[in-house]
Amino acid sequence: MNEIWDCIVVGGGAAGLSAGLVLGRASRGTLVIDAGQQSNLTAAGIGGLLGHDGRPPAELYALGRGELASYGVQVHAAEVADVDRVDGVFAVRLADGTSQRTRRVLLVTGMAYLPPELPGVDGLWGRSVFHCPFCHGWEVADQPLAVLARGDRAVHLALLLRCWSDDIVVLGDGSTGLDDAGHARLAAAGVEVDERSVAALDAADGELSAVVFTDGSRLPRRGLLVATGMRQRDRLAERLGVDITGPGPAAEDPVGVDPLCRTSVPGVFAAGDLTGEMPQVAAAIAAGSRAAAAVVQSLAAEDYGLPLPAEATGALSDD
Repeated sequence: MNEIWDCIVVGGGAAGLSAGLVLGRASRGTLVIDAGQQSNLTAAGIGGLLGHDGRPPAELYALGRGELASYGVQVHAAEVADVDRVDGVFAVRLADGTSQRTRRVLLVTGMAYLPPELPGVDGLWGRSVFHCPFCHGWEVADQPLAVLARGDRAVHLALLLRCWSDDIVVLGDGSTGLDDAGHARLAAAGVEVDERSVAALDAADGELSAVVFTDGSRLPRRGLLVATGMRQRDRLAERLGVDITGPGPAAEDPVGVDPLCRTSVPGVFAAGDLTGEMPQVAAAIAAGSRAAAAVVQSLAAEDYGLPLPAEATGALSDD
């Protein structure tokens, strides 16, 4: 293909579609490549997104793709196999063997969540078993809830979830790892602690009904907040050679970026969950918009000599 895109956006979730919209409105030739692996597709609705509160994620993405089309942005359902830089532009190779060329690459592939490996989790994940109380707390408010976590993180999550319910139990699954101060803080907030080993989760009508312990006993619960990590879905960023910032509070391997969403590789940008930002749709939309604006500025700097913002200059390249 002879066409060279201004930007190829790798990822068609909230951040990717938001970026595509900004790029399209800037009249930049943009291709969004979407593998359709958004982590929140199992959720019944998006919580806390202004104007779309409670809307199923798939509906939001369909609306977004329609908006992008009106600005000439193309969305292609495919997986990216690799990216190379050839003759000053990037060659984006797809899993089907085809390739596309582009001046800039924006990585917004999101992260894969790592929920606990417990029988029953899969059918409840993103609904009554969740990782973010801001996304799902309202839906289980004033009901008996549990937190599956250990140590300081258990204390943090339980006290946060206490905003939505006064019936909270911390599950240690063998051992909570709490010190005396942690136990005291939970007790002061009226949070119970149960260190029995968890065997499975039971459901009724598609929602959590009880936590089942290895001794056969059951704890009736209607919601479970779990401490979960995130990791990159593939090694594309690594193969591109961008710097990984190391383990963060939520993500195992977030991509490092500067204030203009630039990675350590000139011409490669990243945003959203992939960079360790708060894993929430509203935050991803904002991140995608910010990254796309940075891409437009980067192209304008190359084409017309536009100075980049002073606060963005530093260790990373200006393109």
